[in-house]
Amino acid sequence: MDIEIKKLKERKAELLLSETNPPMANALRRVLIADIPKLAIEDVEFHLGTIGDESDDKEYESAAPLFDEIIAHRLGMLPIPTDLELFDYRSECEECGGDGCPNCTVIYSLNKKGPCTVYSGDLTPVGENELRPVDDLIPIVKLNEDQALLMYATAELGTAKEHAKWQPTSGVAYKYYPKIEIDSERCDECEECIEVCPVDILKMEDDELIVTDVEECKLCSACEEACGKDAIKVEGQDDKFILTFETDGSLTTEQALKKGLEVLDEKFTKMTDLIEEI
Repeated sequence: MDIEIKKLKERKAELLLSETNPPMANALRRVLIADIPKLAIEDVEFHLGTIGDESDDKEYESAAPLFDEIIAHRLGMLPIPTDLELFDYRSECEECGGDGCPNCTVIYSLNKKGPCTVYSGDLTPVGENELRPVDDLIPIVKLNEDQALLMYATAELGTAKEHAKWQPTSGVAYKYYPKIEIDSERCDECEECIEVCPVDILKMEDDELIVTDVEECKLCSACEEACGKDAIKVEGQDDKFILTFETDGSLTTEQALKKGLEVLDEKFTKMTDLIEEI
């Protein structure tokens, strides 16, 4: 498989896969969705009872309009910046044996008093400030008068095979690379195909029908159906694909792609070893 990077932004990527086939393209797609680790909040400890505030000698009730389970779920879905070189899976950590340590977990604290809206940016990491949530303005819960939220949360590595909160990518999809063939002898220059094309990639130039950007073709075959002379044929190549995906910011697209290819290589190596043992 050859991979050509068409677009590579921090959170959005477009790749051209060639000299491959649908199973291989789909294998990469599935790995990008389910097998790339990232940090996400797994455990949340809520303070119960009253919370005092020395600044105004006022007591707040540690309560919120939402159930603790809902707040914990929202916290789990927050994108957290992840350095895969620094953290191990908690279950595989040799330093603590899974009890939790700086090599496998990140602790966050949150202390807010109402009335206010609690946002993702209110989560404070214990230690490294670089591990603050990627986006600051994701609303978590709205606190009313005399309500407060005091809690501690623990983040750890995981993959989307366990839960969607550990999925760093979204919109992972591929399409067959378009192939548009135009028979100039059959074409009578009626321009009906140009009118029906939803992405406007067909035009007449020097009395000849041409394609301006074949990669923008949606393979809808509207032009093919509109042509009464069978002068145009649209199909997808089965050895060339355009793959696109985005990330939530916990990893860059480059980091996600490199890790995805690494995981895919490990899977193929493991499968080869198992076959050789037969």
